[in-house]
Amino acid sequence: GRGAMMAASPSVANGFTATSAWARRSEEIPDLIYLFSKTQYRAKEVTSQVEVIEKRCLDLFSRDYTFSIIHNANGEVCGHYPRQIVFLEYQATDVDRDRFKSPVQVSKLQDLVNRSKLARCRGRFVCPVILYNGKHICRSSTLAGWGELYGRTGYNYIFSGGSDDTWTESEDVPQEDSAARNGDSQLFDKVRGHDIKLLRYLSVRYICDLMVENKKVKFGLNVTSSEKVDKANRYADFTLLSVPYPGCEFFKEYKDRDYTAEGLVFNWNQDYVDAPLTIPVCFTQNLHIDWTRYQSWDLVEQTQNYLKLLLHIIDSDGLLEACLNEIQR
Repeated sequence: GRGAMMAASPSVANGFTATSAWARRSEEIPDLIYLFSKTQYRAKEVTSQVEVIEKRCLDLFSRDYTFSIIHNANGEVCGHYPRQIVFLEYQATDVDRDRFKSPVQVSKLQDLVNRSKLARCRGRFVCPVILYNGKHICRSSTLAGWGELYGRTGYNYIFSGGSDDTWTESEDVPQEDSAARNGDSQLFDKVRGHDIKLLRYLSVRYICDLMVENKKVKFGLNVTSSEKVDKANRYADFTLLSVPYPGCEFFKEYKDRDYTAEGLVFNWNQDYVDAPLTIPVCFTQNLHIDWTRYQSWDLVEQTQNYLKLLLHIIDSDGLLEACLNEIQR
């Protein structure tokens, strides 16, 4: 008994210290959430408070992963992404690291990122954010429409001194309809071609599109577009899933209901909603979910079922071959 008590004493002391440290850290979490909710992040306007957060994030990543950095100082690649974007290579404690070690070279990745940044809305390029069993789970925005493409390429042309050799096709907007269509096609071929090269370099196989519309229209312009309605079918080599999920506008209703999601159902009958749920059967046959009822689900059930689907895709290695066979049939 005495020996057990003596052995327990340091543990109690360490437990107290650990608890105290956790209490201090847990107090920082509400502060972090408050800062996030009240302040829009801009890479070129980073404060000392954000610098501390960035350093803490890199420290936390280093405890579990070996990683490289995609450089985005002052937001020159994307103004809404961190100044130092973490690219996870493999888990630091992974005994099977040779199997899961990424073949991606960060210098090549940086080059592809720089080239593809105009392809997606607000420059939010395809960015790897989670590493699971050697698979890169990425985030991005939707594809940029012609209005944003011409706006951004024109902006780059003007502020680069009038000589942007990367986007020469867009310097002059063609006047004739046929020429305009040809110019649009050339521009889309170039920017979306770089986007596809980045996707392939990251070994992306599946693209899950959460838009409830095929194209988002603002002020009469197609601002963003879905890969599945790309007219030239450039993304045909990827498995595209249309899993429409309400956008941020809908979550105002969630807030107005005092953050109660039960019973909150999105109105699928609105004029702009034109993207149907489209998922290959091979992804859904083992989930025991009646997907035909998706428009009747409240926000809780919809979120749960979509997460089940996404986690099932991420965790299944043999799905690609099964889906390819299904699509070919």
